Amino acid sequence: MKLLFRSLFLLLFFCPVLDSSVSAQAAGPSATDKAKILSYIHSSWNTLSRSMSNCTSVVDPKVTSIPVLYLPDGMAVPPPVSAMQKNCQVEVRNLPRKIAHMGDVSPSDLQEEGLLYLPHPYVVPGGRFNEMYGWDSYFIVLGLIADHRADLARNMIENFFFEIENYGSILNANRTYYLTRSQPPFLTSMIRELYEHPGKQILGKAWLTRAYDYAQRDYSVWTTAPHLAGDTGLARYFDVGTGPVPEMADDSTYYPDIIRWLLFHPGVSTDYLIEAPDFPSPDQATELAKTSCNVSKSKVCANAYVDGHRLSAAFYRGDRAMRESGFDPSFRFGPFSGSTDHYAPICLNSLLYKYERDMAHFATLLNRPGEAAEWNHRAAARKAAINKYLWNQKTGMFYDYDFVTNRLSSYNYITTFYPLWAGLASPAQAAALRLHLPLFERAGGIAMSDFDSGTQWDLPFGWAPTTWLTAKGLAQYGFTSDARRISTKFSGTILDNFLRDGTIREKYDVVSGTANVEVSTGYKSNVVGFGWTNGVYLQMNRLLAQSARKQAASSSSRDRDDDPEPVVYQLRIRAFQRNPARTTTLLRTP
Repeated sequence: MKLLFRSLFLLLFFCPVLDSSVSAQAAGPSATDKAKILSYIHSSWNTLSRSMSNCTSVVDPKVTSIPVLYLPDGMAVPPPVSAMQKNCQVEVRNLPRKIAHMGDVSPSDLQEEGLLYLPHPYVVPGGRFNEMYGWDSYFIVLGLIADHRADLARNMIENFFFEIENYGSILNANRTYYLTRSQPPFLTSMIRELYEHPGKQILGKAWLTRAYDYAQRDYSVWTTAPHLAGDTGLARYFDVGTGPVPEMADDSTYYPDIIRWLLFHPGVSTDYLIEAPDFPSPDQATELAKTSCNVSKSKVCANAYVDGHRLSAAFYRGDRAMRESGFDPSFRFGPFSGSTDHYAPICLNSLLYKYERDMAHFATLLNRPGEAAEWNHRAAARKAAINKYLWNQKTGMFYDYDFVTNRLSSYNYITTFYPLWAGLASPAQAAALRLHLPLFERAGGIAMSDFDSGTQWDLPFGWAPTTWLTAKGLAQYGFTSDARRISTKFSGTILDNFLRDGTIREKYDVVSGTANVEVSTGYKSNVVGFGWTNGVYLQMNRLLAQSARKQAASSSSRDRDDDPEPVVYQLRIRAFQRNPARTTTLLRTP
């Protein structure tokens, strides 16, 4: 009788999720529908391409200043830029000095914001994001190579080499207000993807040697101050700038919205608010430049007040670090991730582990065994630190570590699956992680978290890059049916919405399976384009096609994840979810 009751309970509990997944997989998209979206993606690479001979490249929807293009210090104006200067009414200037390290030139050193010169064509994400972004570009490169555009993928990687040489690091994107921060480090993954799938071009050892040297310089950004996470041996996100970010000028309510939320939730303990005048005197403004931000130099700062309250300098440090992480914003590192700079995150350190293993691979190809051994040593040390600080043996999940308070987070976030993609999880860890998929999996794909904070990088939203890293990681550890199911759900969500309105978006509501997002604070739009979603759709399409071929070739094959035991275990892991009452108290301001 107990067995019967448990079986009925399991059936009722999992029936909605399994039913939607099974029916979606059974029906599948028609050949005509797939042809439509593949044609859209194929043509969108040209639509989203920019170059220094194209007037659309200099447009910046995020700020309202005259178009300015900045060249590196001492660089002569290239002929294509001269032509654009005449045709696009754009000013061309040189940066005031040479940049060796990130922050050597800050946005405050320049009278006007502007685009930073890149020598080769590149693909932008779309919409308000009209420049070449750091981590977006990895997923765009995946799509370009899958769509036989390896030439354009190479151009983007060459542009990153140019950024390292001339702007001190790979930047968040090639705008002057991004000169103070980078983005998640995917350079070696891009290099490896291109080197192993070069298309018609010839990439010899000389090119790999050059790429290896630039990758070493990029790596040093993450393994030196201020990117060190205390004495943990791990890395953190950090922006060397101060105050609110200039690109939020087009969303003038963002910082005031955060102040209103904090005032409405006085029980949430942070150091993010200070009492300060809405319209400070000169003396008060001087003090605010230390405790909050500089109202005389930043219009965004000047407008960031509500009823005698402003945001603290500590909040702005965390806010800037959050933007380097790419997850802007969620509640993963405190409300609106205002303490991001306090954490050694599992995502960043998984990426750096893979970076170190990739560098060992390159060194081996270049016949440098001593360097390969050193890279492997670094990877082993990072893996040990990750297991020491970021692995929770009790829950069987990776979390982020607050090295300021010496406390492991309990915030369930999709980045717990990054170690699968990076290949650093042990088989036992991988099996434990896989059992936590129900915390995140919804009818339309994988959600960022199990907590609805009202921000775009939490529940109910699913994003292409993190969904792909999860699916790819599961497949690499032999959990192919999970990878297929997730890929089917999310690619189905992308396709369904494309057939509905003819667009591909930057994110989706994976609970409702729609592109109609409702974000209360932060970026409220759902941008059309969209570079990384295009690339991930192609990768998922390839994964599903390869899986179908393997199944057809060996119908008797059995995946590692075909046993029923995880379904029973999934009920037990619900005990590790946070108190649902918290979700109702830390939500949107009415």
